[in-house]
Amino acid sequence: MREMRNIVILTGAGISAESGIDTFRDAGGLWEQHRVEDVATPEGFARDPDLVLRFYDMRREAIQTKQPNPAHEALARLDRDWGGELLIVTQNVDDLHERAGAGRVLHMHGTHLNAWCTACDARTPWTGPMIDRPSCPECGARSLRPDVVWFGEMPYEMDRIHSALRQADMFVSIGTSGAVYPAAGFVQEARAMRVRTLELNLEASQGSRWFHETRQGPASQLVPQWVDEVLGG
Repeated sequence: MREMRNIVILTGAGISAESGIDTFRDAGGLWEQHRVEDVATPEGFARDPDLVLRFYDMRREAIQTKQPNPAHEALARLDRDWGGELLIVTQNVDDLHERAGAGRVLHMHGTHLNAWCTACDARTPWTGPMIDRPSCPECGARSLRPDVVWFGEMPYEMDRIHSALRQADMFVSIGTSGAVYPAAGFVQEARAMRVRTLELNLEASQGSRWFHETRQGPASQLVPQWVDEVLGG
């Protein structure tokens, strides 16, 4: 711990599931009610925009009723008290990291609470519905879509993520399935850079074998314990 200065953390659906946010891949998750091709691809949006907009309107409304849990709060405490470099890369499209108080957060898959105008490329904070095709606040076009990265699209700020991994002393994965690339490959990239790797997950993920250490249990228990270790030095 005394030699560790730069930390990169990847968070996935498992950290927000304890706040009551539906996951996509677990039994009973969102993918069981909707085909990926229908609600999470550009082709699905072109084919049936009403279905996609209604789906994301429901998600956007739901996440605003949820609250950060102790795992989010622990990472916010780490962000506040850690003197070295820190980057929390999240696959989640909720805002629970920010509402817990974390500032060094990168949403690689976008966020429910933004609208993206495909006419002028503006991104605008958005909390209401899109089903009625509201106008873009910047250009007036009725070309808004959820600012969420769909399958077949490039995640955001990949150059920044790769740069942070190259400079990291430790890479920590929290609540991820290890099934969605490119995020699932971050641990291998970190290992190639001789970065120490740790997985905190409810159960073994598809990438557990790549980590130096894996701890299993609820994120709301594991993450505060780990943050105590780090800040305690």
